[in-house]
Amino acid sequence: MKLTFYRGPEPNFGDELNVFMWDRLLPQGFLDDDDSDLFVGVGSILWDSYSPRSTKHVMGSGYGGYTPPPDMSDGTWQVAWVRGPLTAQKMGLDPSLAITDAAVLLRAIDLPPQPASSGPAFMPHFESVARGNWEQVCDMAGITYLDPRRDPLELISMIRAASVLVTEAMHGAIVADAMRTPFIPVTPTHRSHRYKWEDWARSVNLTLRPVPTMSSSLLEGYVNLTGMEGQGKRSTTVLKSPVLKPAQALLTRNAARKLRQIAQTAEPHLSSDTVISSLTDRSLDALNRFVASRT
Repeated sequence: MKLTFYRGPEPNFGDELNVFMWDRLLPQGFLDDDDSDLFVGVGSILWDSYSPRSTKHVMGSGYGGYTPPPDMSDGTWQVAWVRGPLTAQKMGLDPSLAITDAAVLLRAIDLPPQPASSGPAFMPHFESVARGNWEQVCDMAGITYLDPRRDPLELISMIRAASVLVTEAMHGAIVADAMRTPFIPVTPTHRSHRYKWEDWARSVNLTLRPVPTMSSSLLEGYVNLTGMEGQGKRSTTVLKSPVLKPAQALLTRNAARKLRQIAQTAEPHLSSDTVISSLTDRSLDALNRFVASRT
């Protein structure tokens, strides 16, 4: 059975949790390179592009709207559980299969001792790392910068150490909530990423109050204003022109001031201890039932 998740040109925290988690949760040798059975794990990866010759085993995955919904009645899908009620509804599944994102199972893994508090931290969406100036913004704001391309265990430790996590990355919020670190959601810069937040939030009985997006660069501002990807040659060349350097510097300073204000005054989110414990148990039970059925 082959572990299946999204991997782009650069590593991304939410996706790389798959490499970190499943080896620690599954029996040794359970996963291999046999793609006749696919273990579909953490991420918005319920796509319509999987091979019809493979059986897809869904473990807390979600639908993100990046492709049309797959036909889960075609006999090639086996669902242990999905990320949230919006995913279950979109897939035409029994609502009881909507538990929560599989990353909650980090709570079932032995982690290093709780690190000392390091104050507020910020994690941008991985696409915003290339578009923005977030490391510089955090340095100016006196806030710990969490680059979502870093090693997952390092990031988990930094999230646990944070007094509050301001995050544009959904799995920053999911892991913070699982680790009992209060978080403040920032509306993702690109609109295509917003649906999945609501799916997860409903699973943990949270009403999200996201802080509006702030732009740390002209390129980010362009994406925020237009809804475009900002990856074309014209936008990346023109908006990063040295002629516009003063405007870039002004946006970076403003973003630092806004980020500091958010960390100090915005109301943090955290699901209840009872809810997160119940969802952890239900997810672990679903995983264990699946493993037992295969062994």
